[in-house]
Amino acid sequence: MRTILKAILLMSLCSSATAPAMAINRTNHDKKDANIYEEEANDSTRHQPLTESSVKLNDVVVTGLTGSQKLKQSPAPISFVSARQLEMQPSTNIIDAIAHQPGVSQITTGSGISKPVIRGLGFNRVVVVNDGVRQEGQQWGDEHGIEIDPASVHSVEILKGPASLMYGSDAMAGVLIFHSTPTLAKGDMSANFSTGYQTNNGLFDYSLNFAGNQGGFVWNTRYSGKMAHAYKNKYDGYVFGSSLREQALSQLLGWNYRQGHSHLTLDYYHLTPGIVEGERDEKTGELEIPDGYDAKSYGKPMPYQQIHHYKAVLDNSWFLGDGNLKLLLGYQQNRRQEFEEEENPKECGLDFILHTVNYDLHYLSPEMNGWKFSTGVNGMWQQSINKGTEFLIPAYHLFDYGVFATVSKEIGKLNLSGGIRYDHRHLHSEALREEDDAESNDSFRFQTFKRNFEGVTGSIGLAYEILPDFNLKLNLARGFRAPNISELSSNGVHEGTQRYELGNTCLKPENSWQFDLGLDYSSPIISAELSLFANRINHYIYSEKLADENNQPVLIDDTPAYQFTSGDARILGGEASIDIHPVEHLHIGNTFSYVNSVQLHQPSESKYLPFTPAPRWVSDVRYEFVCDGKTFDHLFVKLQMDCNLRQNHYFAANDTETATPSYTLLNMYAGTDVKLHGKRLLSLYLSGENLTNRAYQNHLSRLKYLDVNQVTGRRGVYNMGRNFSIKIVVPIEL
Repeated sequence: MRTILKAILLMSLCSSATAPAMAINRTNHDKKDANIYEEEANDSTRHQPLTESSVKLNDVVVTGLTGSQKLKQSPAPISFVSARQLEMQPSTNIIDAIAHQPGVSQITTGSGISKPVIRGLGFNRVVVVNDGVRQEGQQWGDEHGIEIDPASVHSVEILKGPASLMYGSDAMAGVLIFHSTPTLAKGDMSANFSTGYQTNNGLFDYSLNFAGNQGGFVWNTRYSGKMAHAYKNKYDGYVFGSSLREQALSQLLGWNYRQGHSHLTLDYYHLTPGIVEGERDEKTGELEIPDGYDAKSYGKPMPYQQIHHYKAVLDNSWFLGDGNLKLLLGYQQNRRQEFEEEENPKECGLDFILHTVNYDLHYLSPEMNGWKFSTGVNGMWQQSINKGTEFLIPAYHLFDYGVFATVSKEIGKLNLSGGIRYDHRHLHSEALREEDDAESNDSFRFQTFKRNFEGVTGSIGLAYEILPDFNLKLNLARGFRAPNISELSSNGVHEGTQRYELGNTCLKPENSWQFDLGLDYSSPIISAELSLFANRINHYIYSEKLADENNQPVLIDDTPAYQFTSGDARILGGEASIDIHPVEHLHIGNTFSYVNSVQLHQPSESKYLPFTPAPRWVSDVRYEFVCDGKTFDHLFVKLQMDCNLRQNHYFAANDTETATPSYTLLNMYAGTDVKLHGKRLLSLYLSGENLTNRAYQNHLSRLKYLDVNQVTGRRGVYNMGRNFSIKIVVPIEL
């Protein structure tokens, strides 16, 4: 299958042109399409200002929980990240690019691997949607990142809170919807080239894009590459194993016609990140670098991961009278390998291959007396295979489906929306013996088992315009998540996490109720938003470090053992933001995010949930210079203070987590468009992050719990130090 997909990608690339581009799932010709943005779904060559007002963002049309609607009319809390915001933000991956948004955090493994966290919930509780389908890349792993090319993402919707109504199991925390660039208007063609460099880890990236629309035949091609050596900080020097290499290729071919569109998108993504083990020289305390390796090398360190992700998506949309029928079919293949043996560098320990078939049939009925109805069914089929010499999870088959219906109505200044859904998931795990000729049940690494999970979820909410610039939002949603294969049946050493992981086949599905209250105000001088939530989760699943009767860590194969268990949890928190525009061209912004995650009916050492982000306050001052528009345009400078408060609420049982001190990072950003003869020649962005070179550990960094430095007494590896970056985007006129 991999060879076939590569051949298809190559043929598609040759058929559309020589330059590479991004996957697209949105059309520019159909203003009736329920998923288009009012402002963002325009010609991708159109240039937008470097800053966007809250008033404008409130009018953006988003996917939402129950169907497309303006952002200000959505009862559920949603954040929108525009193309320009993504372009301006230096990052190492797509999750890193949006982690500055209020309520969004990232669990990191070095500088290259990030897992999204929304309001304190991560892992399989966040659904990622790309090219219209949920991304399936074995996201149960702590160090399994998101296989999406950042350059291919045009904008992002962040749905905060249970979104199981539309997305089924796993959308307990919310959904990240990564939108590709809209297709161009008829007769248009465009191309662009972007490149960037970061000083700390020598990160170099580039991306080339070519797109067009000739007589309704549309195409979009992108090729991207990235490489980085080990990053460094004040305490650890260069962190061996934190290097990475990335390649991505995507191709869209399709037709836009009067009654809809049909698009075929093909994606290939390849990532080779190193694995940071944190081994130190006992005398000097320095991180060890194996003989023959250079920390500033762009080559593969040992150990390392290798990830291949292939995806094909067929997206169809037809307008039937005033109704709209959508059919989406997708196929994904994800292969994750871990290489760890110097003696046999080509022999992988863990080797997982995951096949996924996605399907989604959705009908939006014609509006009746102001009521908008939609109904549909979606789900997936999966097969996972073990090909390595080591084993962590068993091979398995999975099939699920969800049936849903939604309704919404606008009554004057009041917008009502709601819906209901039923989900069913079947999981069949295969047995595996340690030795083929063994007869004892003790020889089984994995026992075969079958489990069925089902749940009923829904959402009901309202948005009310109290005043023309002042809105109230209320929403109540129920979430559902079936335990994943790792939580149920893992049994082995996970090299990437430095853990021996043990599953629990008795786990029950997670269920939650979340209430959201939102207030927002927008005017030419001030914009403010307050979003509060209360979330109750039954059977919350987490990993707990095991200890013996002497409170010493349990070791299996000389590795600390962790086992999955569950309990009930209560999560409270919210986000507040204010942007003041006291005089023309000056903006003063502040955001604050807070999460309090408590396990109910537990002793003090188990009171708080693991991986709870620390309270965070981000303050920035941005000034936009007046330019003549002939040579420079949209010139800005921004100074930012990123303050992470001390996290004393941590899961202390058996020393699973420890407190994290507070720290403040000082960042600076600048950018401008450079023009020649009245046309944009290029966009230039400069940044300096962690300008004071502060040595710090984020509470969600997995490297925080690596070995203690015996010389300094500090535990773990620290985050990246001072980093300067430059990015250039060049539009190519056709």
